[in-house]
Amino acid sequence: MTVLTRRVPYTGAADQAELEHWRKIAAKAAHTLAADAPERDRRNEQPFAEAQLLREAGLLDLLVPAQFGGAGGHFETAFEAVRIIAAADGSIAQLLAYHYINQSGIAFYAPPEAQPFWWERSVAGGWLWGDSVNPVDPALQLVPEGDGFRLNGAKRFSTGSGVGEVIVVNAQVSSGPQAGQVLAFVLPRGREGLEIVDDWDYLGQRLSASNSLKYHNVRVEPQDILGPVTDEPVSTLLTPGIQLAFANFYLGIAEGALARGKSLILARPNSWFLSDVPTYSQDAVFQRTVGELKARTAAVAALAEKLGRKYDALLALAGEVTADQRAELAVQIAELKVVASETGVDVANRIFEATGSSSAASGVGLDLFWRNVRTHSLHDPVDYKKIEVGAYFLRGETQPLSLYT
Repeated sequence: MTVLTRRVPYTGAADQAELEHWRKIAAKAAHTLAADAPERDRRNEQPFAEAQLLREAGLLDLLVPAQFGGAGGHFETAFEAVRIIAAADGSIAQLLAYHYINQSGIAFYAPPEAQPFWWERSVAGGWLWGDSVNPVDPALQLVPEGDGFRLNGAKRFSTGSGVGEVIVVNAQVSSGPQAGQVLAFVLPRGREGLEIVDDWDYLGQRLSASNSLKYHNVRVEPQDILGPVTDEPVSTLLTPGIQLAFANFYLGIAEGALARGKSLILARPNSWFLSDVPTYSQDAVFQRTVGELKARTAAVAALAEKLGRKYDALLALAGEVTADQRAELAVQIAELKVVASETGVDVANRIFEATGSSSAASGVGLDLFWRNVRTHSLHDPVDYKKIEVGAYFLRGETQPLSLYT
């Protein structure tokens, strides 16, 4: 077994060959998903087939270090794959984005000597990683029992839990020597007492398997535990990573809406009766609308790519990451979250202005982009991200560490 000596195993940065390789793989998967995305969305079934598509493409192991059987890729690459998938199907992009963050809990929470056990099992089992960590839900009860624990309670918005082989859970120990400590641990989807409530029926992101979970006296074994959730700077980079993942699939949805809108505009016959050009695509009114949306999306893309590289660079410092470095990057990612959220929603909404009333027909599926980005952009209030940016810029103040900041 390979032994790790670093707090996190990520090193270096993505080169052009890595990026191009995974762009092609993600684009192929996106092409498959795009063929029937609106129909699958309407059926609102658990996305087992879609998860298998990601697995067969090798995307689930992109971030697993090469010495443990993975591709040894970088977060810049992973987030770009999420962005490409989002242009076709925002739900499945969310599933993949959360998988990358949940799986990376191995690096952020587990001690170096325990990580090979987790990485190798994930690859061997073809695991998709779901989660059950929503911090605004009522707290779970994690009660010591023998050498392990018993878990009771419930969590909503547990993305990937309906189809993931494993589910990451965060819970605070209620009593005993570890009382007050928050532990991150991993449960198989079929663990006795774990009830998956198939209640995810929302406006958008309908295939993200974001069900509620109920825990009925679930046994948590010592070998299920990744480690404690701490304020170590490199470990707390998990949260900026979550926000960076969000921004990338909002960006991808905007790019997908633009691409679909372009095809619809080019297919529109004739032009508005007051226009002096023969087609809508030649009309300056519609060109201006699309041009504005395209330019704003391109600006978000440039910032996302820059921060993807910066995130990898900071992770490569491992235990040498400082709280100040962590804070600076978190605020920069908050800036991206603000513009990605607002641009994604605006693009997916205003593209209808250029595609016309016929594009609102259910069979066209253009509404899927807006429904998806509108739903997930409510995950945490973007106004608080603006405050985070403003407080740091004006006074150098940072927000308290959490799963949101």
